[in-house]
Amino acid sequence: MPAPLLRPSRDDDLPAIAAIYGHWVTHGLASFELDPPDVAEMARRRAAVLAAGYPYLVAERNGRVTGYAYASAYRTRPAYRFAVENSVYVAPGEMRGGTGAALLDALVADCTARGFRLMVAVIGDSANTPSIGLHARAGFTRAGLLPAVGWKHGRWVDSVLMTRPLGEGAATPPDG
Repeated sequence: MPAPLLRPSRDDDLPAIAAIYGHWVTHGLASFELDPPDVAEMARRRAAVLAAGYPYLVAERNGRVTGYAYASAYRTRPAYRFAVENSVYVAPGEMRGGTGAALLDALVADCTARGFRLMVAVIGDSANTPSIGLHARAGFTRAGLLPAVGWKHGRWVDSVLMTRPLGEGAATPPDG
């Protein structure tokens, strides 16, 4: 399978982004949302990410969006300003095709170039071995577990915390 084309997201990608996310909200545990947001809500969220100065990327194959990834503030308090949280979603049927890895690698590079120093992954479900493995292959290490922190699909769900230094990480003070 050829490598996906990676690029900044556009407004016309939003129906595909909403469909991908909606699938995982409905059928998975990666997101703790219970109801899939509509395209207008996904557009509002994307606009907020971009307005705050974070990247929002898509992957496509044969002109079709096959996944997306973005970074956002890990927490809103000022001391956290050099840490970002990532989100990566791949379309059903595109798993294990390199889309997630390509998106995560591009997101890491983009956030590093923007001067961020730490990327945090908050992975829904401690049994989510595909996402945990994806992050481990990209240099993330396990930082913690929040046991039974969410209730979805009739069961308690954990969150796995993984982190990856960006650039010089904590070795030097940041600029700004």
